[in-house]
This record gives sequence, C-alpha cells and structure tokens, in this order.
Amino acid sequence: METRKREVEGHWLEGDGQAQRVSGQKKNDSCVCPVDSNQWSFPAVKYEAVLQQLQSCEGSLNILQEQVMLSSERLPQIQTLLENITARLEPHQYLHNKGLYIALSLRLLGQELSQVETDIGAVHSQLNNAQTQKLSKEVGKLRKDIDRMQMSNTFNMKTVKERLRYLKNTVESCKTIPKDFRGQGRYCFKGLITNISEPVMTKISPYGKSYISGSWGKQALMDSKEQENSYWVQPLVNSHIYGNSLRVYQTYEDFMASTNHKDFTFAPSYSHADAIEGPSAVLYGEALYYHCYRSADVCRYDLKSNIVKRVTLPGTGVGFNNKFPYCYYDCHANSDVDVEADETGLWALYATVGNHGNLVVSRLVWESEAETLNVTQTWETRLFKKAVSNAFMVCGVLYATRYVDEDREEVFYAFDTATGKEDNSLALPLVKVAKGVASLSYNPTNKQIYMYNDGYLLAYQTHF
Repeated sequence: METRKREVEGHWLEGDGQAQRVSGQKKNDSCVCPVDSNQWSFPAVKYEAVLQQLQSCEGSLNILQEQVMLSSERLPQIQTLLENITARLEPHQYLHNKGLYIALSLRLLGQELSQVETDIGAVHSQLNNAQTQKLSKEVGKLRKDIDRMQMSNTFNMKTVKERLRYLKNTVESCKTIPKDFRGQGRYCFKGLITNISEPVMTKISPYGKSYISGSWGKQALMDSKEQENSYWVQPLVNSHIYGNSLRVYQTYEDFMASTNHKDFTFAPSYSHADAIEGPSAVLYGEALYYHCYRSADVCRYDLKSNIVKRVTLPGTGVGFNNKFPYCYYDCHANSDVDVEADETGLWALYATVGNHGNLVVSRLVWESEAETLNVTQTWETRLFKKAVSNAFMVCGVLYATRYVDEDREEVFYAFDTATGKEDNSLALPLVKVAKGVASLSYNPTNKQIYMYNDGYLLAYQTHF
C-alpha cells in the first residue's frame, strides 16, 4: 500500500513577539517542521524587567496594607476625639447665641480642631470610604461654626464690652483733666519713661532683713512744707501681710543712719478695721494712705489728728483678701490694692470681677474742707493684674512690671489715663538685689522709683 505524505503547517514566535507560519511534513505520526533558531531569541531582558516590576508592586502593596491597617486602628480614636470636641463645643455654641462666648476657649478648641483636620485628611487620602467622608464633613462643619463664632461681631458681648470700656475711659479722661495736661503742667513731661538707672541707693530696712514685705519712700506731695524732706518706712509684721505702724525720718541723713525717727500707730491691732493689708502705703502730705484691712476701702491716716478716714473703691467685685494680688512669676500675698502718688495726685490700683480681673485705675482726692476722701475718676485697662509683678503711676500714666529673673524686673506696659491708650512694647529693666518685690512706687519730688525688695530698700532714677 502506497504511503502518502501529508503537508502540515506549524507556528513559532519570533524575537519581536510576532508569529511566523512555516510548512512541515507528517512523519511517524509527528509533525516535522524546519525551524531556524537564528531568527529568534528568548526575551530574557524583558522577562527580568517584568519580574522586578512584580516584586516592586508586591512591596508597595505590603506597605499600603500596613498603612490601611494603621488607619483603621486610628479611626475609632479620631472618632472619639471628634465627639469630645463636639460635646465641648455645645456650651460655647449656646454662649455664642447669647453673645457670651469665651474667646480663649474657642481659640484652644480651634487649635485642637486643626490637628484633627490634619489627621482625618491623612486617613481619608488612604481609605476614602464612607466613614472618612462623614468625618471630613463633620470636621468641616465644626470649623465653620468656630470661625463664625470668632469672627462675628453681631451681638458679640466681648466686642460690646470692649467698646463700652473704651467709651467709659474716654469719658473719665474728659471729666476734669485738661487737654494735653502732661505738656502743660510744670511737673509733667511729654512722652513715656525712656530709661531707669541702676539702684542709686541700697539700704537694709531699719527693721531688719526679716521684714521682707512693706512699703517705703520719700514724702510724695510736691508742695509739702513740714514733711518736705521726710522719709518713711511701713513694715508688714503679721505674716508679712498686715501692719499697724509707720516710722518717719525728718531728713535723708537720719533715714540712712536709722536715727531720730518717730513712730506712729494707726490701728490698735493688726486685725483692726483700720490696720493695713498688703504693701500698699504712700505718705502724701500729712497723711498716710493705704489699703484698709480686709475690705475694698482705701484709708487715710492723719499724722496730726490720728484720725482715719476711708473711701470704698468703685467697681463690681473689687478684689481684696488675696483675690487679685500681683503675681506674674510668684504671687505676693494680699497685694490686691495698691495706693500710689505722682505729679497729678493720688491713685488706687486694683482689679475687679466686673473688669475680669484686669487692672483698674481710680483717682483719689482728699477734700480738706469736708474732710472726706473721694474717688473722682476710674479707668479700666485690659491688663490682667495677676500677670503683673507690680505697678506705679507717673504723670497720670500707669506703668506695670513683670518678673525676668532673680536679679531683674522689667517695665513692659503703660496706660495713659489722659488718652486711654495702652503700650505693651516697653522693655525697661529694673535691677534688684533679691528675688521678691513687695512694693514699687514713684516719687514726683525727685522723679525716683522706690522698691521694697525682700527687706532691702532700693531707689532708682527715672529719665524721660
């Protein structure tokens, strides 16, 4: 039987990935095709490149999986934090509706919300699911609410109170002080203090270094005759808070030598209503003015008649009995009311609840004919009293100090009662010999500042 040869076709791939058709023959039940291996080669380079891409892709997938797992773990924490902020915002939302919100609290909430926004943004970029989208919307709504509460001035009680404070101060300035009074008076200067010298006098208190709190100075009344050159010291004895005595020296030489003094007792005991509370005294004319024991009153003790008169300071919730002391770095106990003198007269420095604990300045006037002590004007500042280490008055300008270190204080703030303007850019150093400053007062007769510094008595010269 004749064997017939059949032609068949076969295929192979060339090096460029294209198939090529060739003819073959069937032999022994097999297809035999001629193949020229020189026309193609295995794509080893491309194979290695693809393998590397696969390995890189696998590594990226592992990292992404770890990030997703971490984000999934953080989501409940962020959700809890967001719920907490939302709950804390509710009372502020109510206060906002009533115009009574607290700006500081809102600012702190805003800072926390910014961190939450950052965290949710990072998680949302990785997961982008319904939960992260919901959280993003809630955070966006919270941000709008806080921004609206901070920016809105409609029925904003804080803005209204600030405007009211400005108007009240302007009215007080216009009451009795003539225009540009600092430039017209023969005692006052234009402009603020530009420099304060190093101590021009240093002396240990005549009562000893153990008396770390009190007041001292020179006669402050410009035209005083009998007491013109007298110096005085008022120590706080009971717990360094209360006192009832005054020591006066008729000359500077006697004061420096601690001789020829005269003692006055203006209250029968440390706890009497006429006793002094806190380092607050000033000798002005023939009387000592000071903060009365555990009250909102300023007392006037007459050195000749031994009679005490008083006046209650104006304001809602006048601070006393250590409610609003000078603080800053270290609170000085019961320094709530500070009586000062300058070229224009007598002043009381204190704080009230109604002015949110900020410093209040009241002008005191002694009516000699009626024999009454009165408050004629009152200004409210925006300076928190507990953020101040001490204060004094010069030509109707309030100056405040702050603690720098154990060797230095700094005058950093001024409030002009003539204009109602504030300046918190001052940086006038006050060198001291001890850490604590009980009292600080200015004397208009020689333009010196007196400091009671933990039992040391220091004097500084001011320059304008």
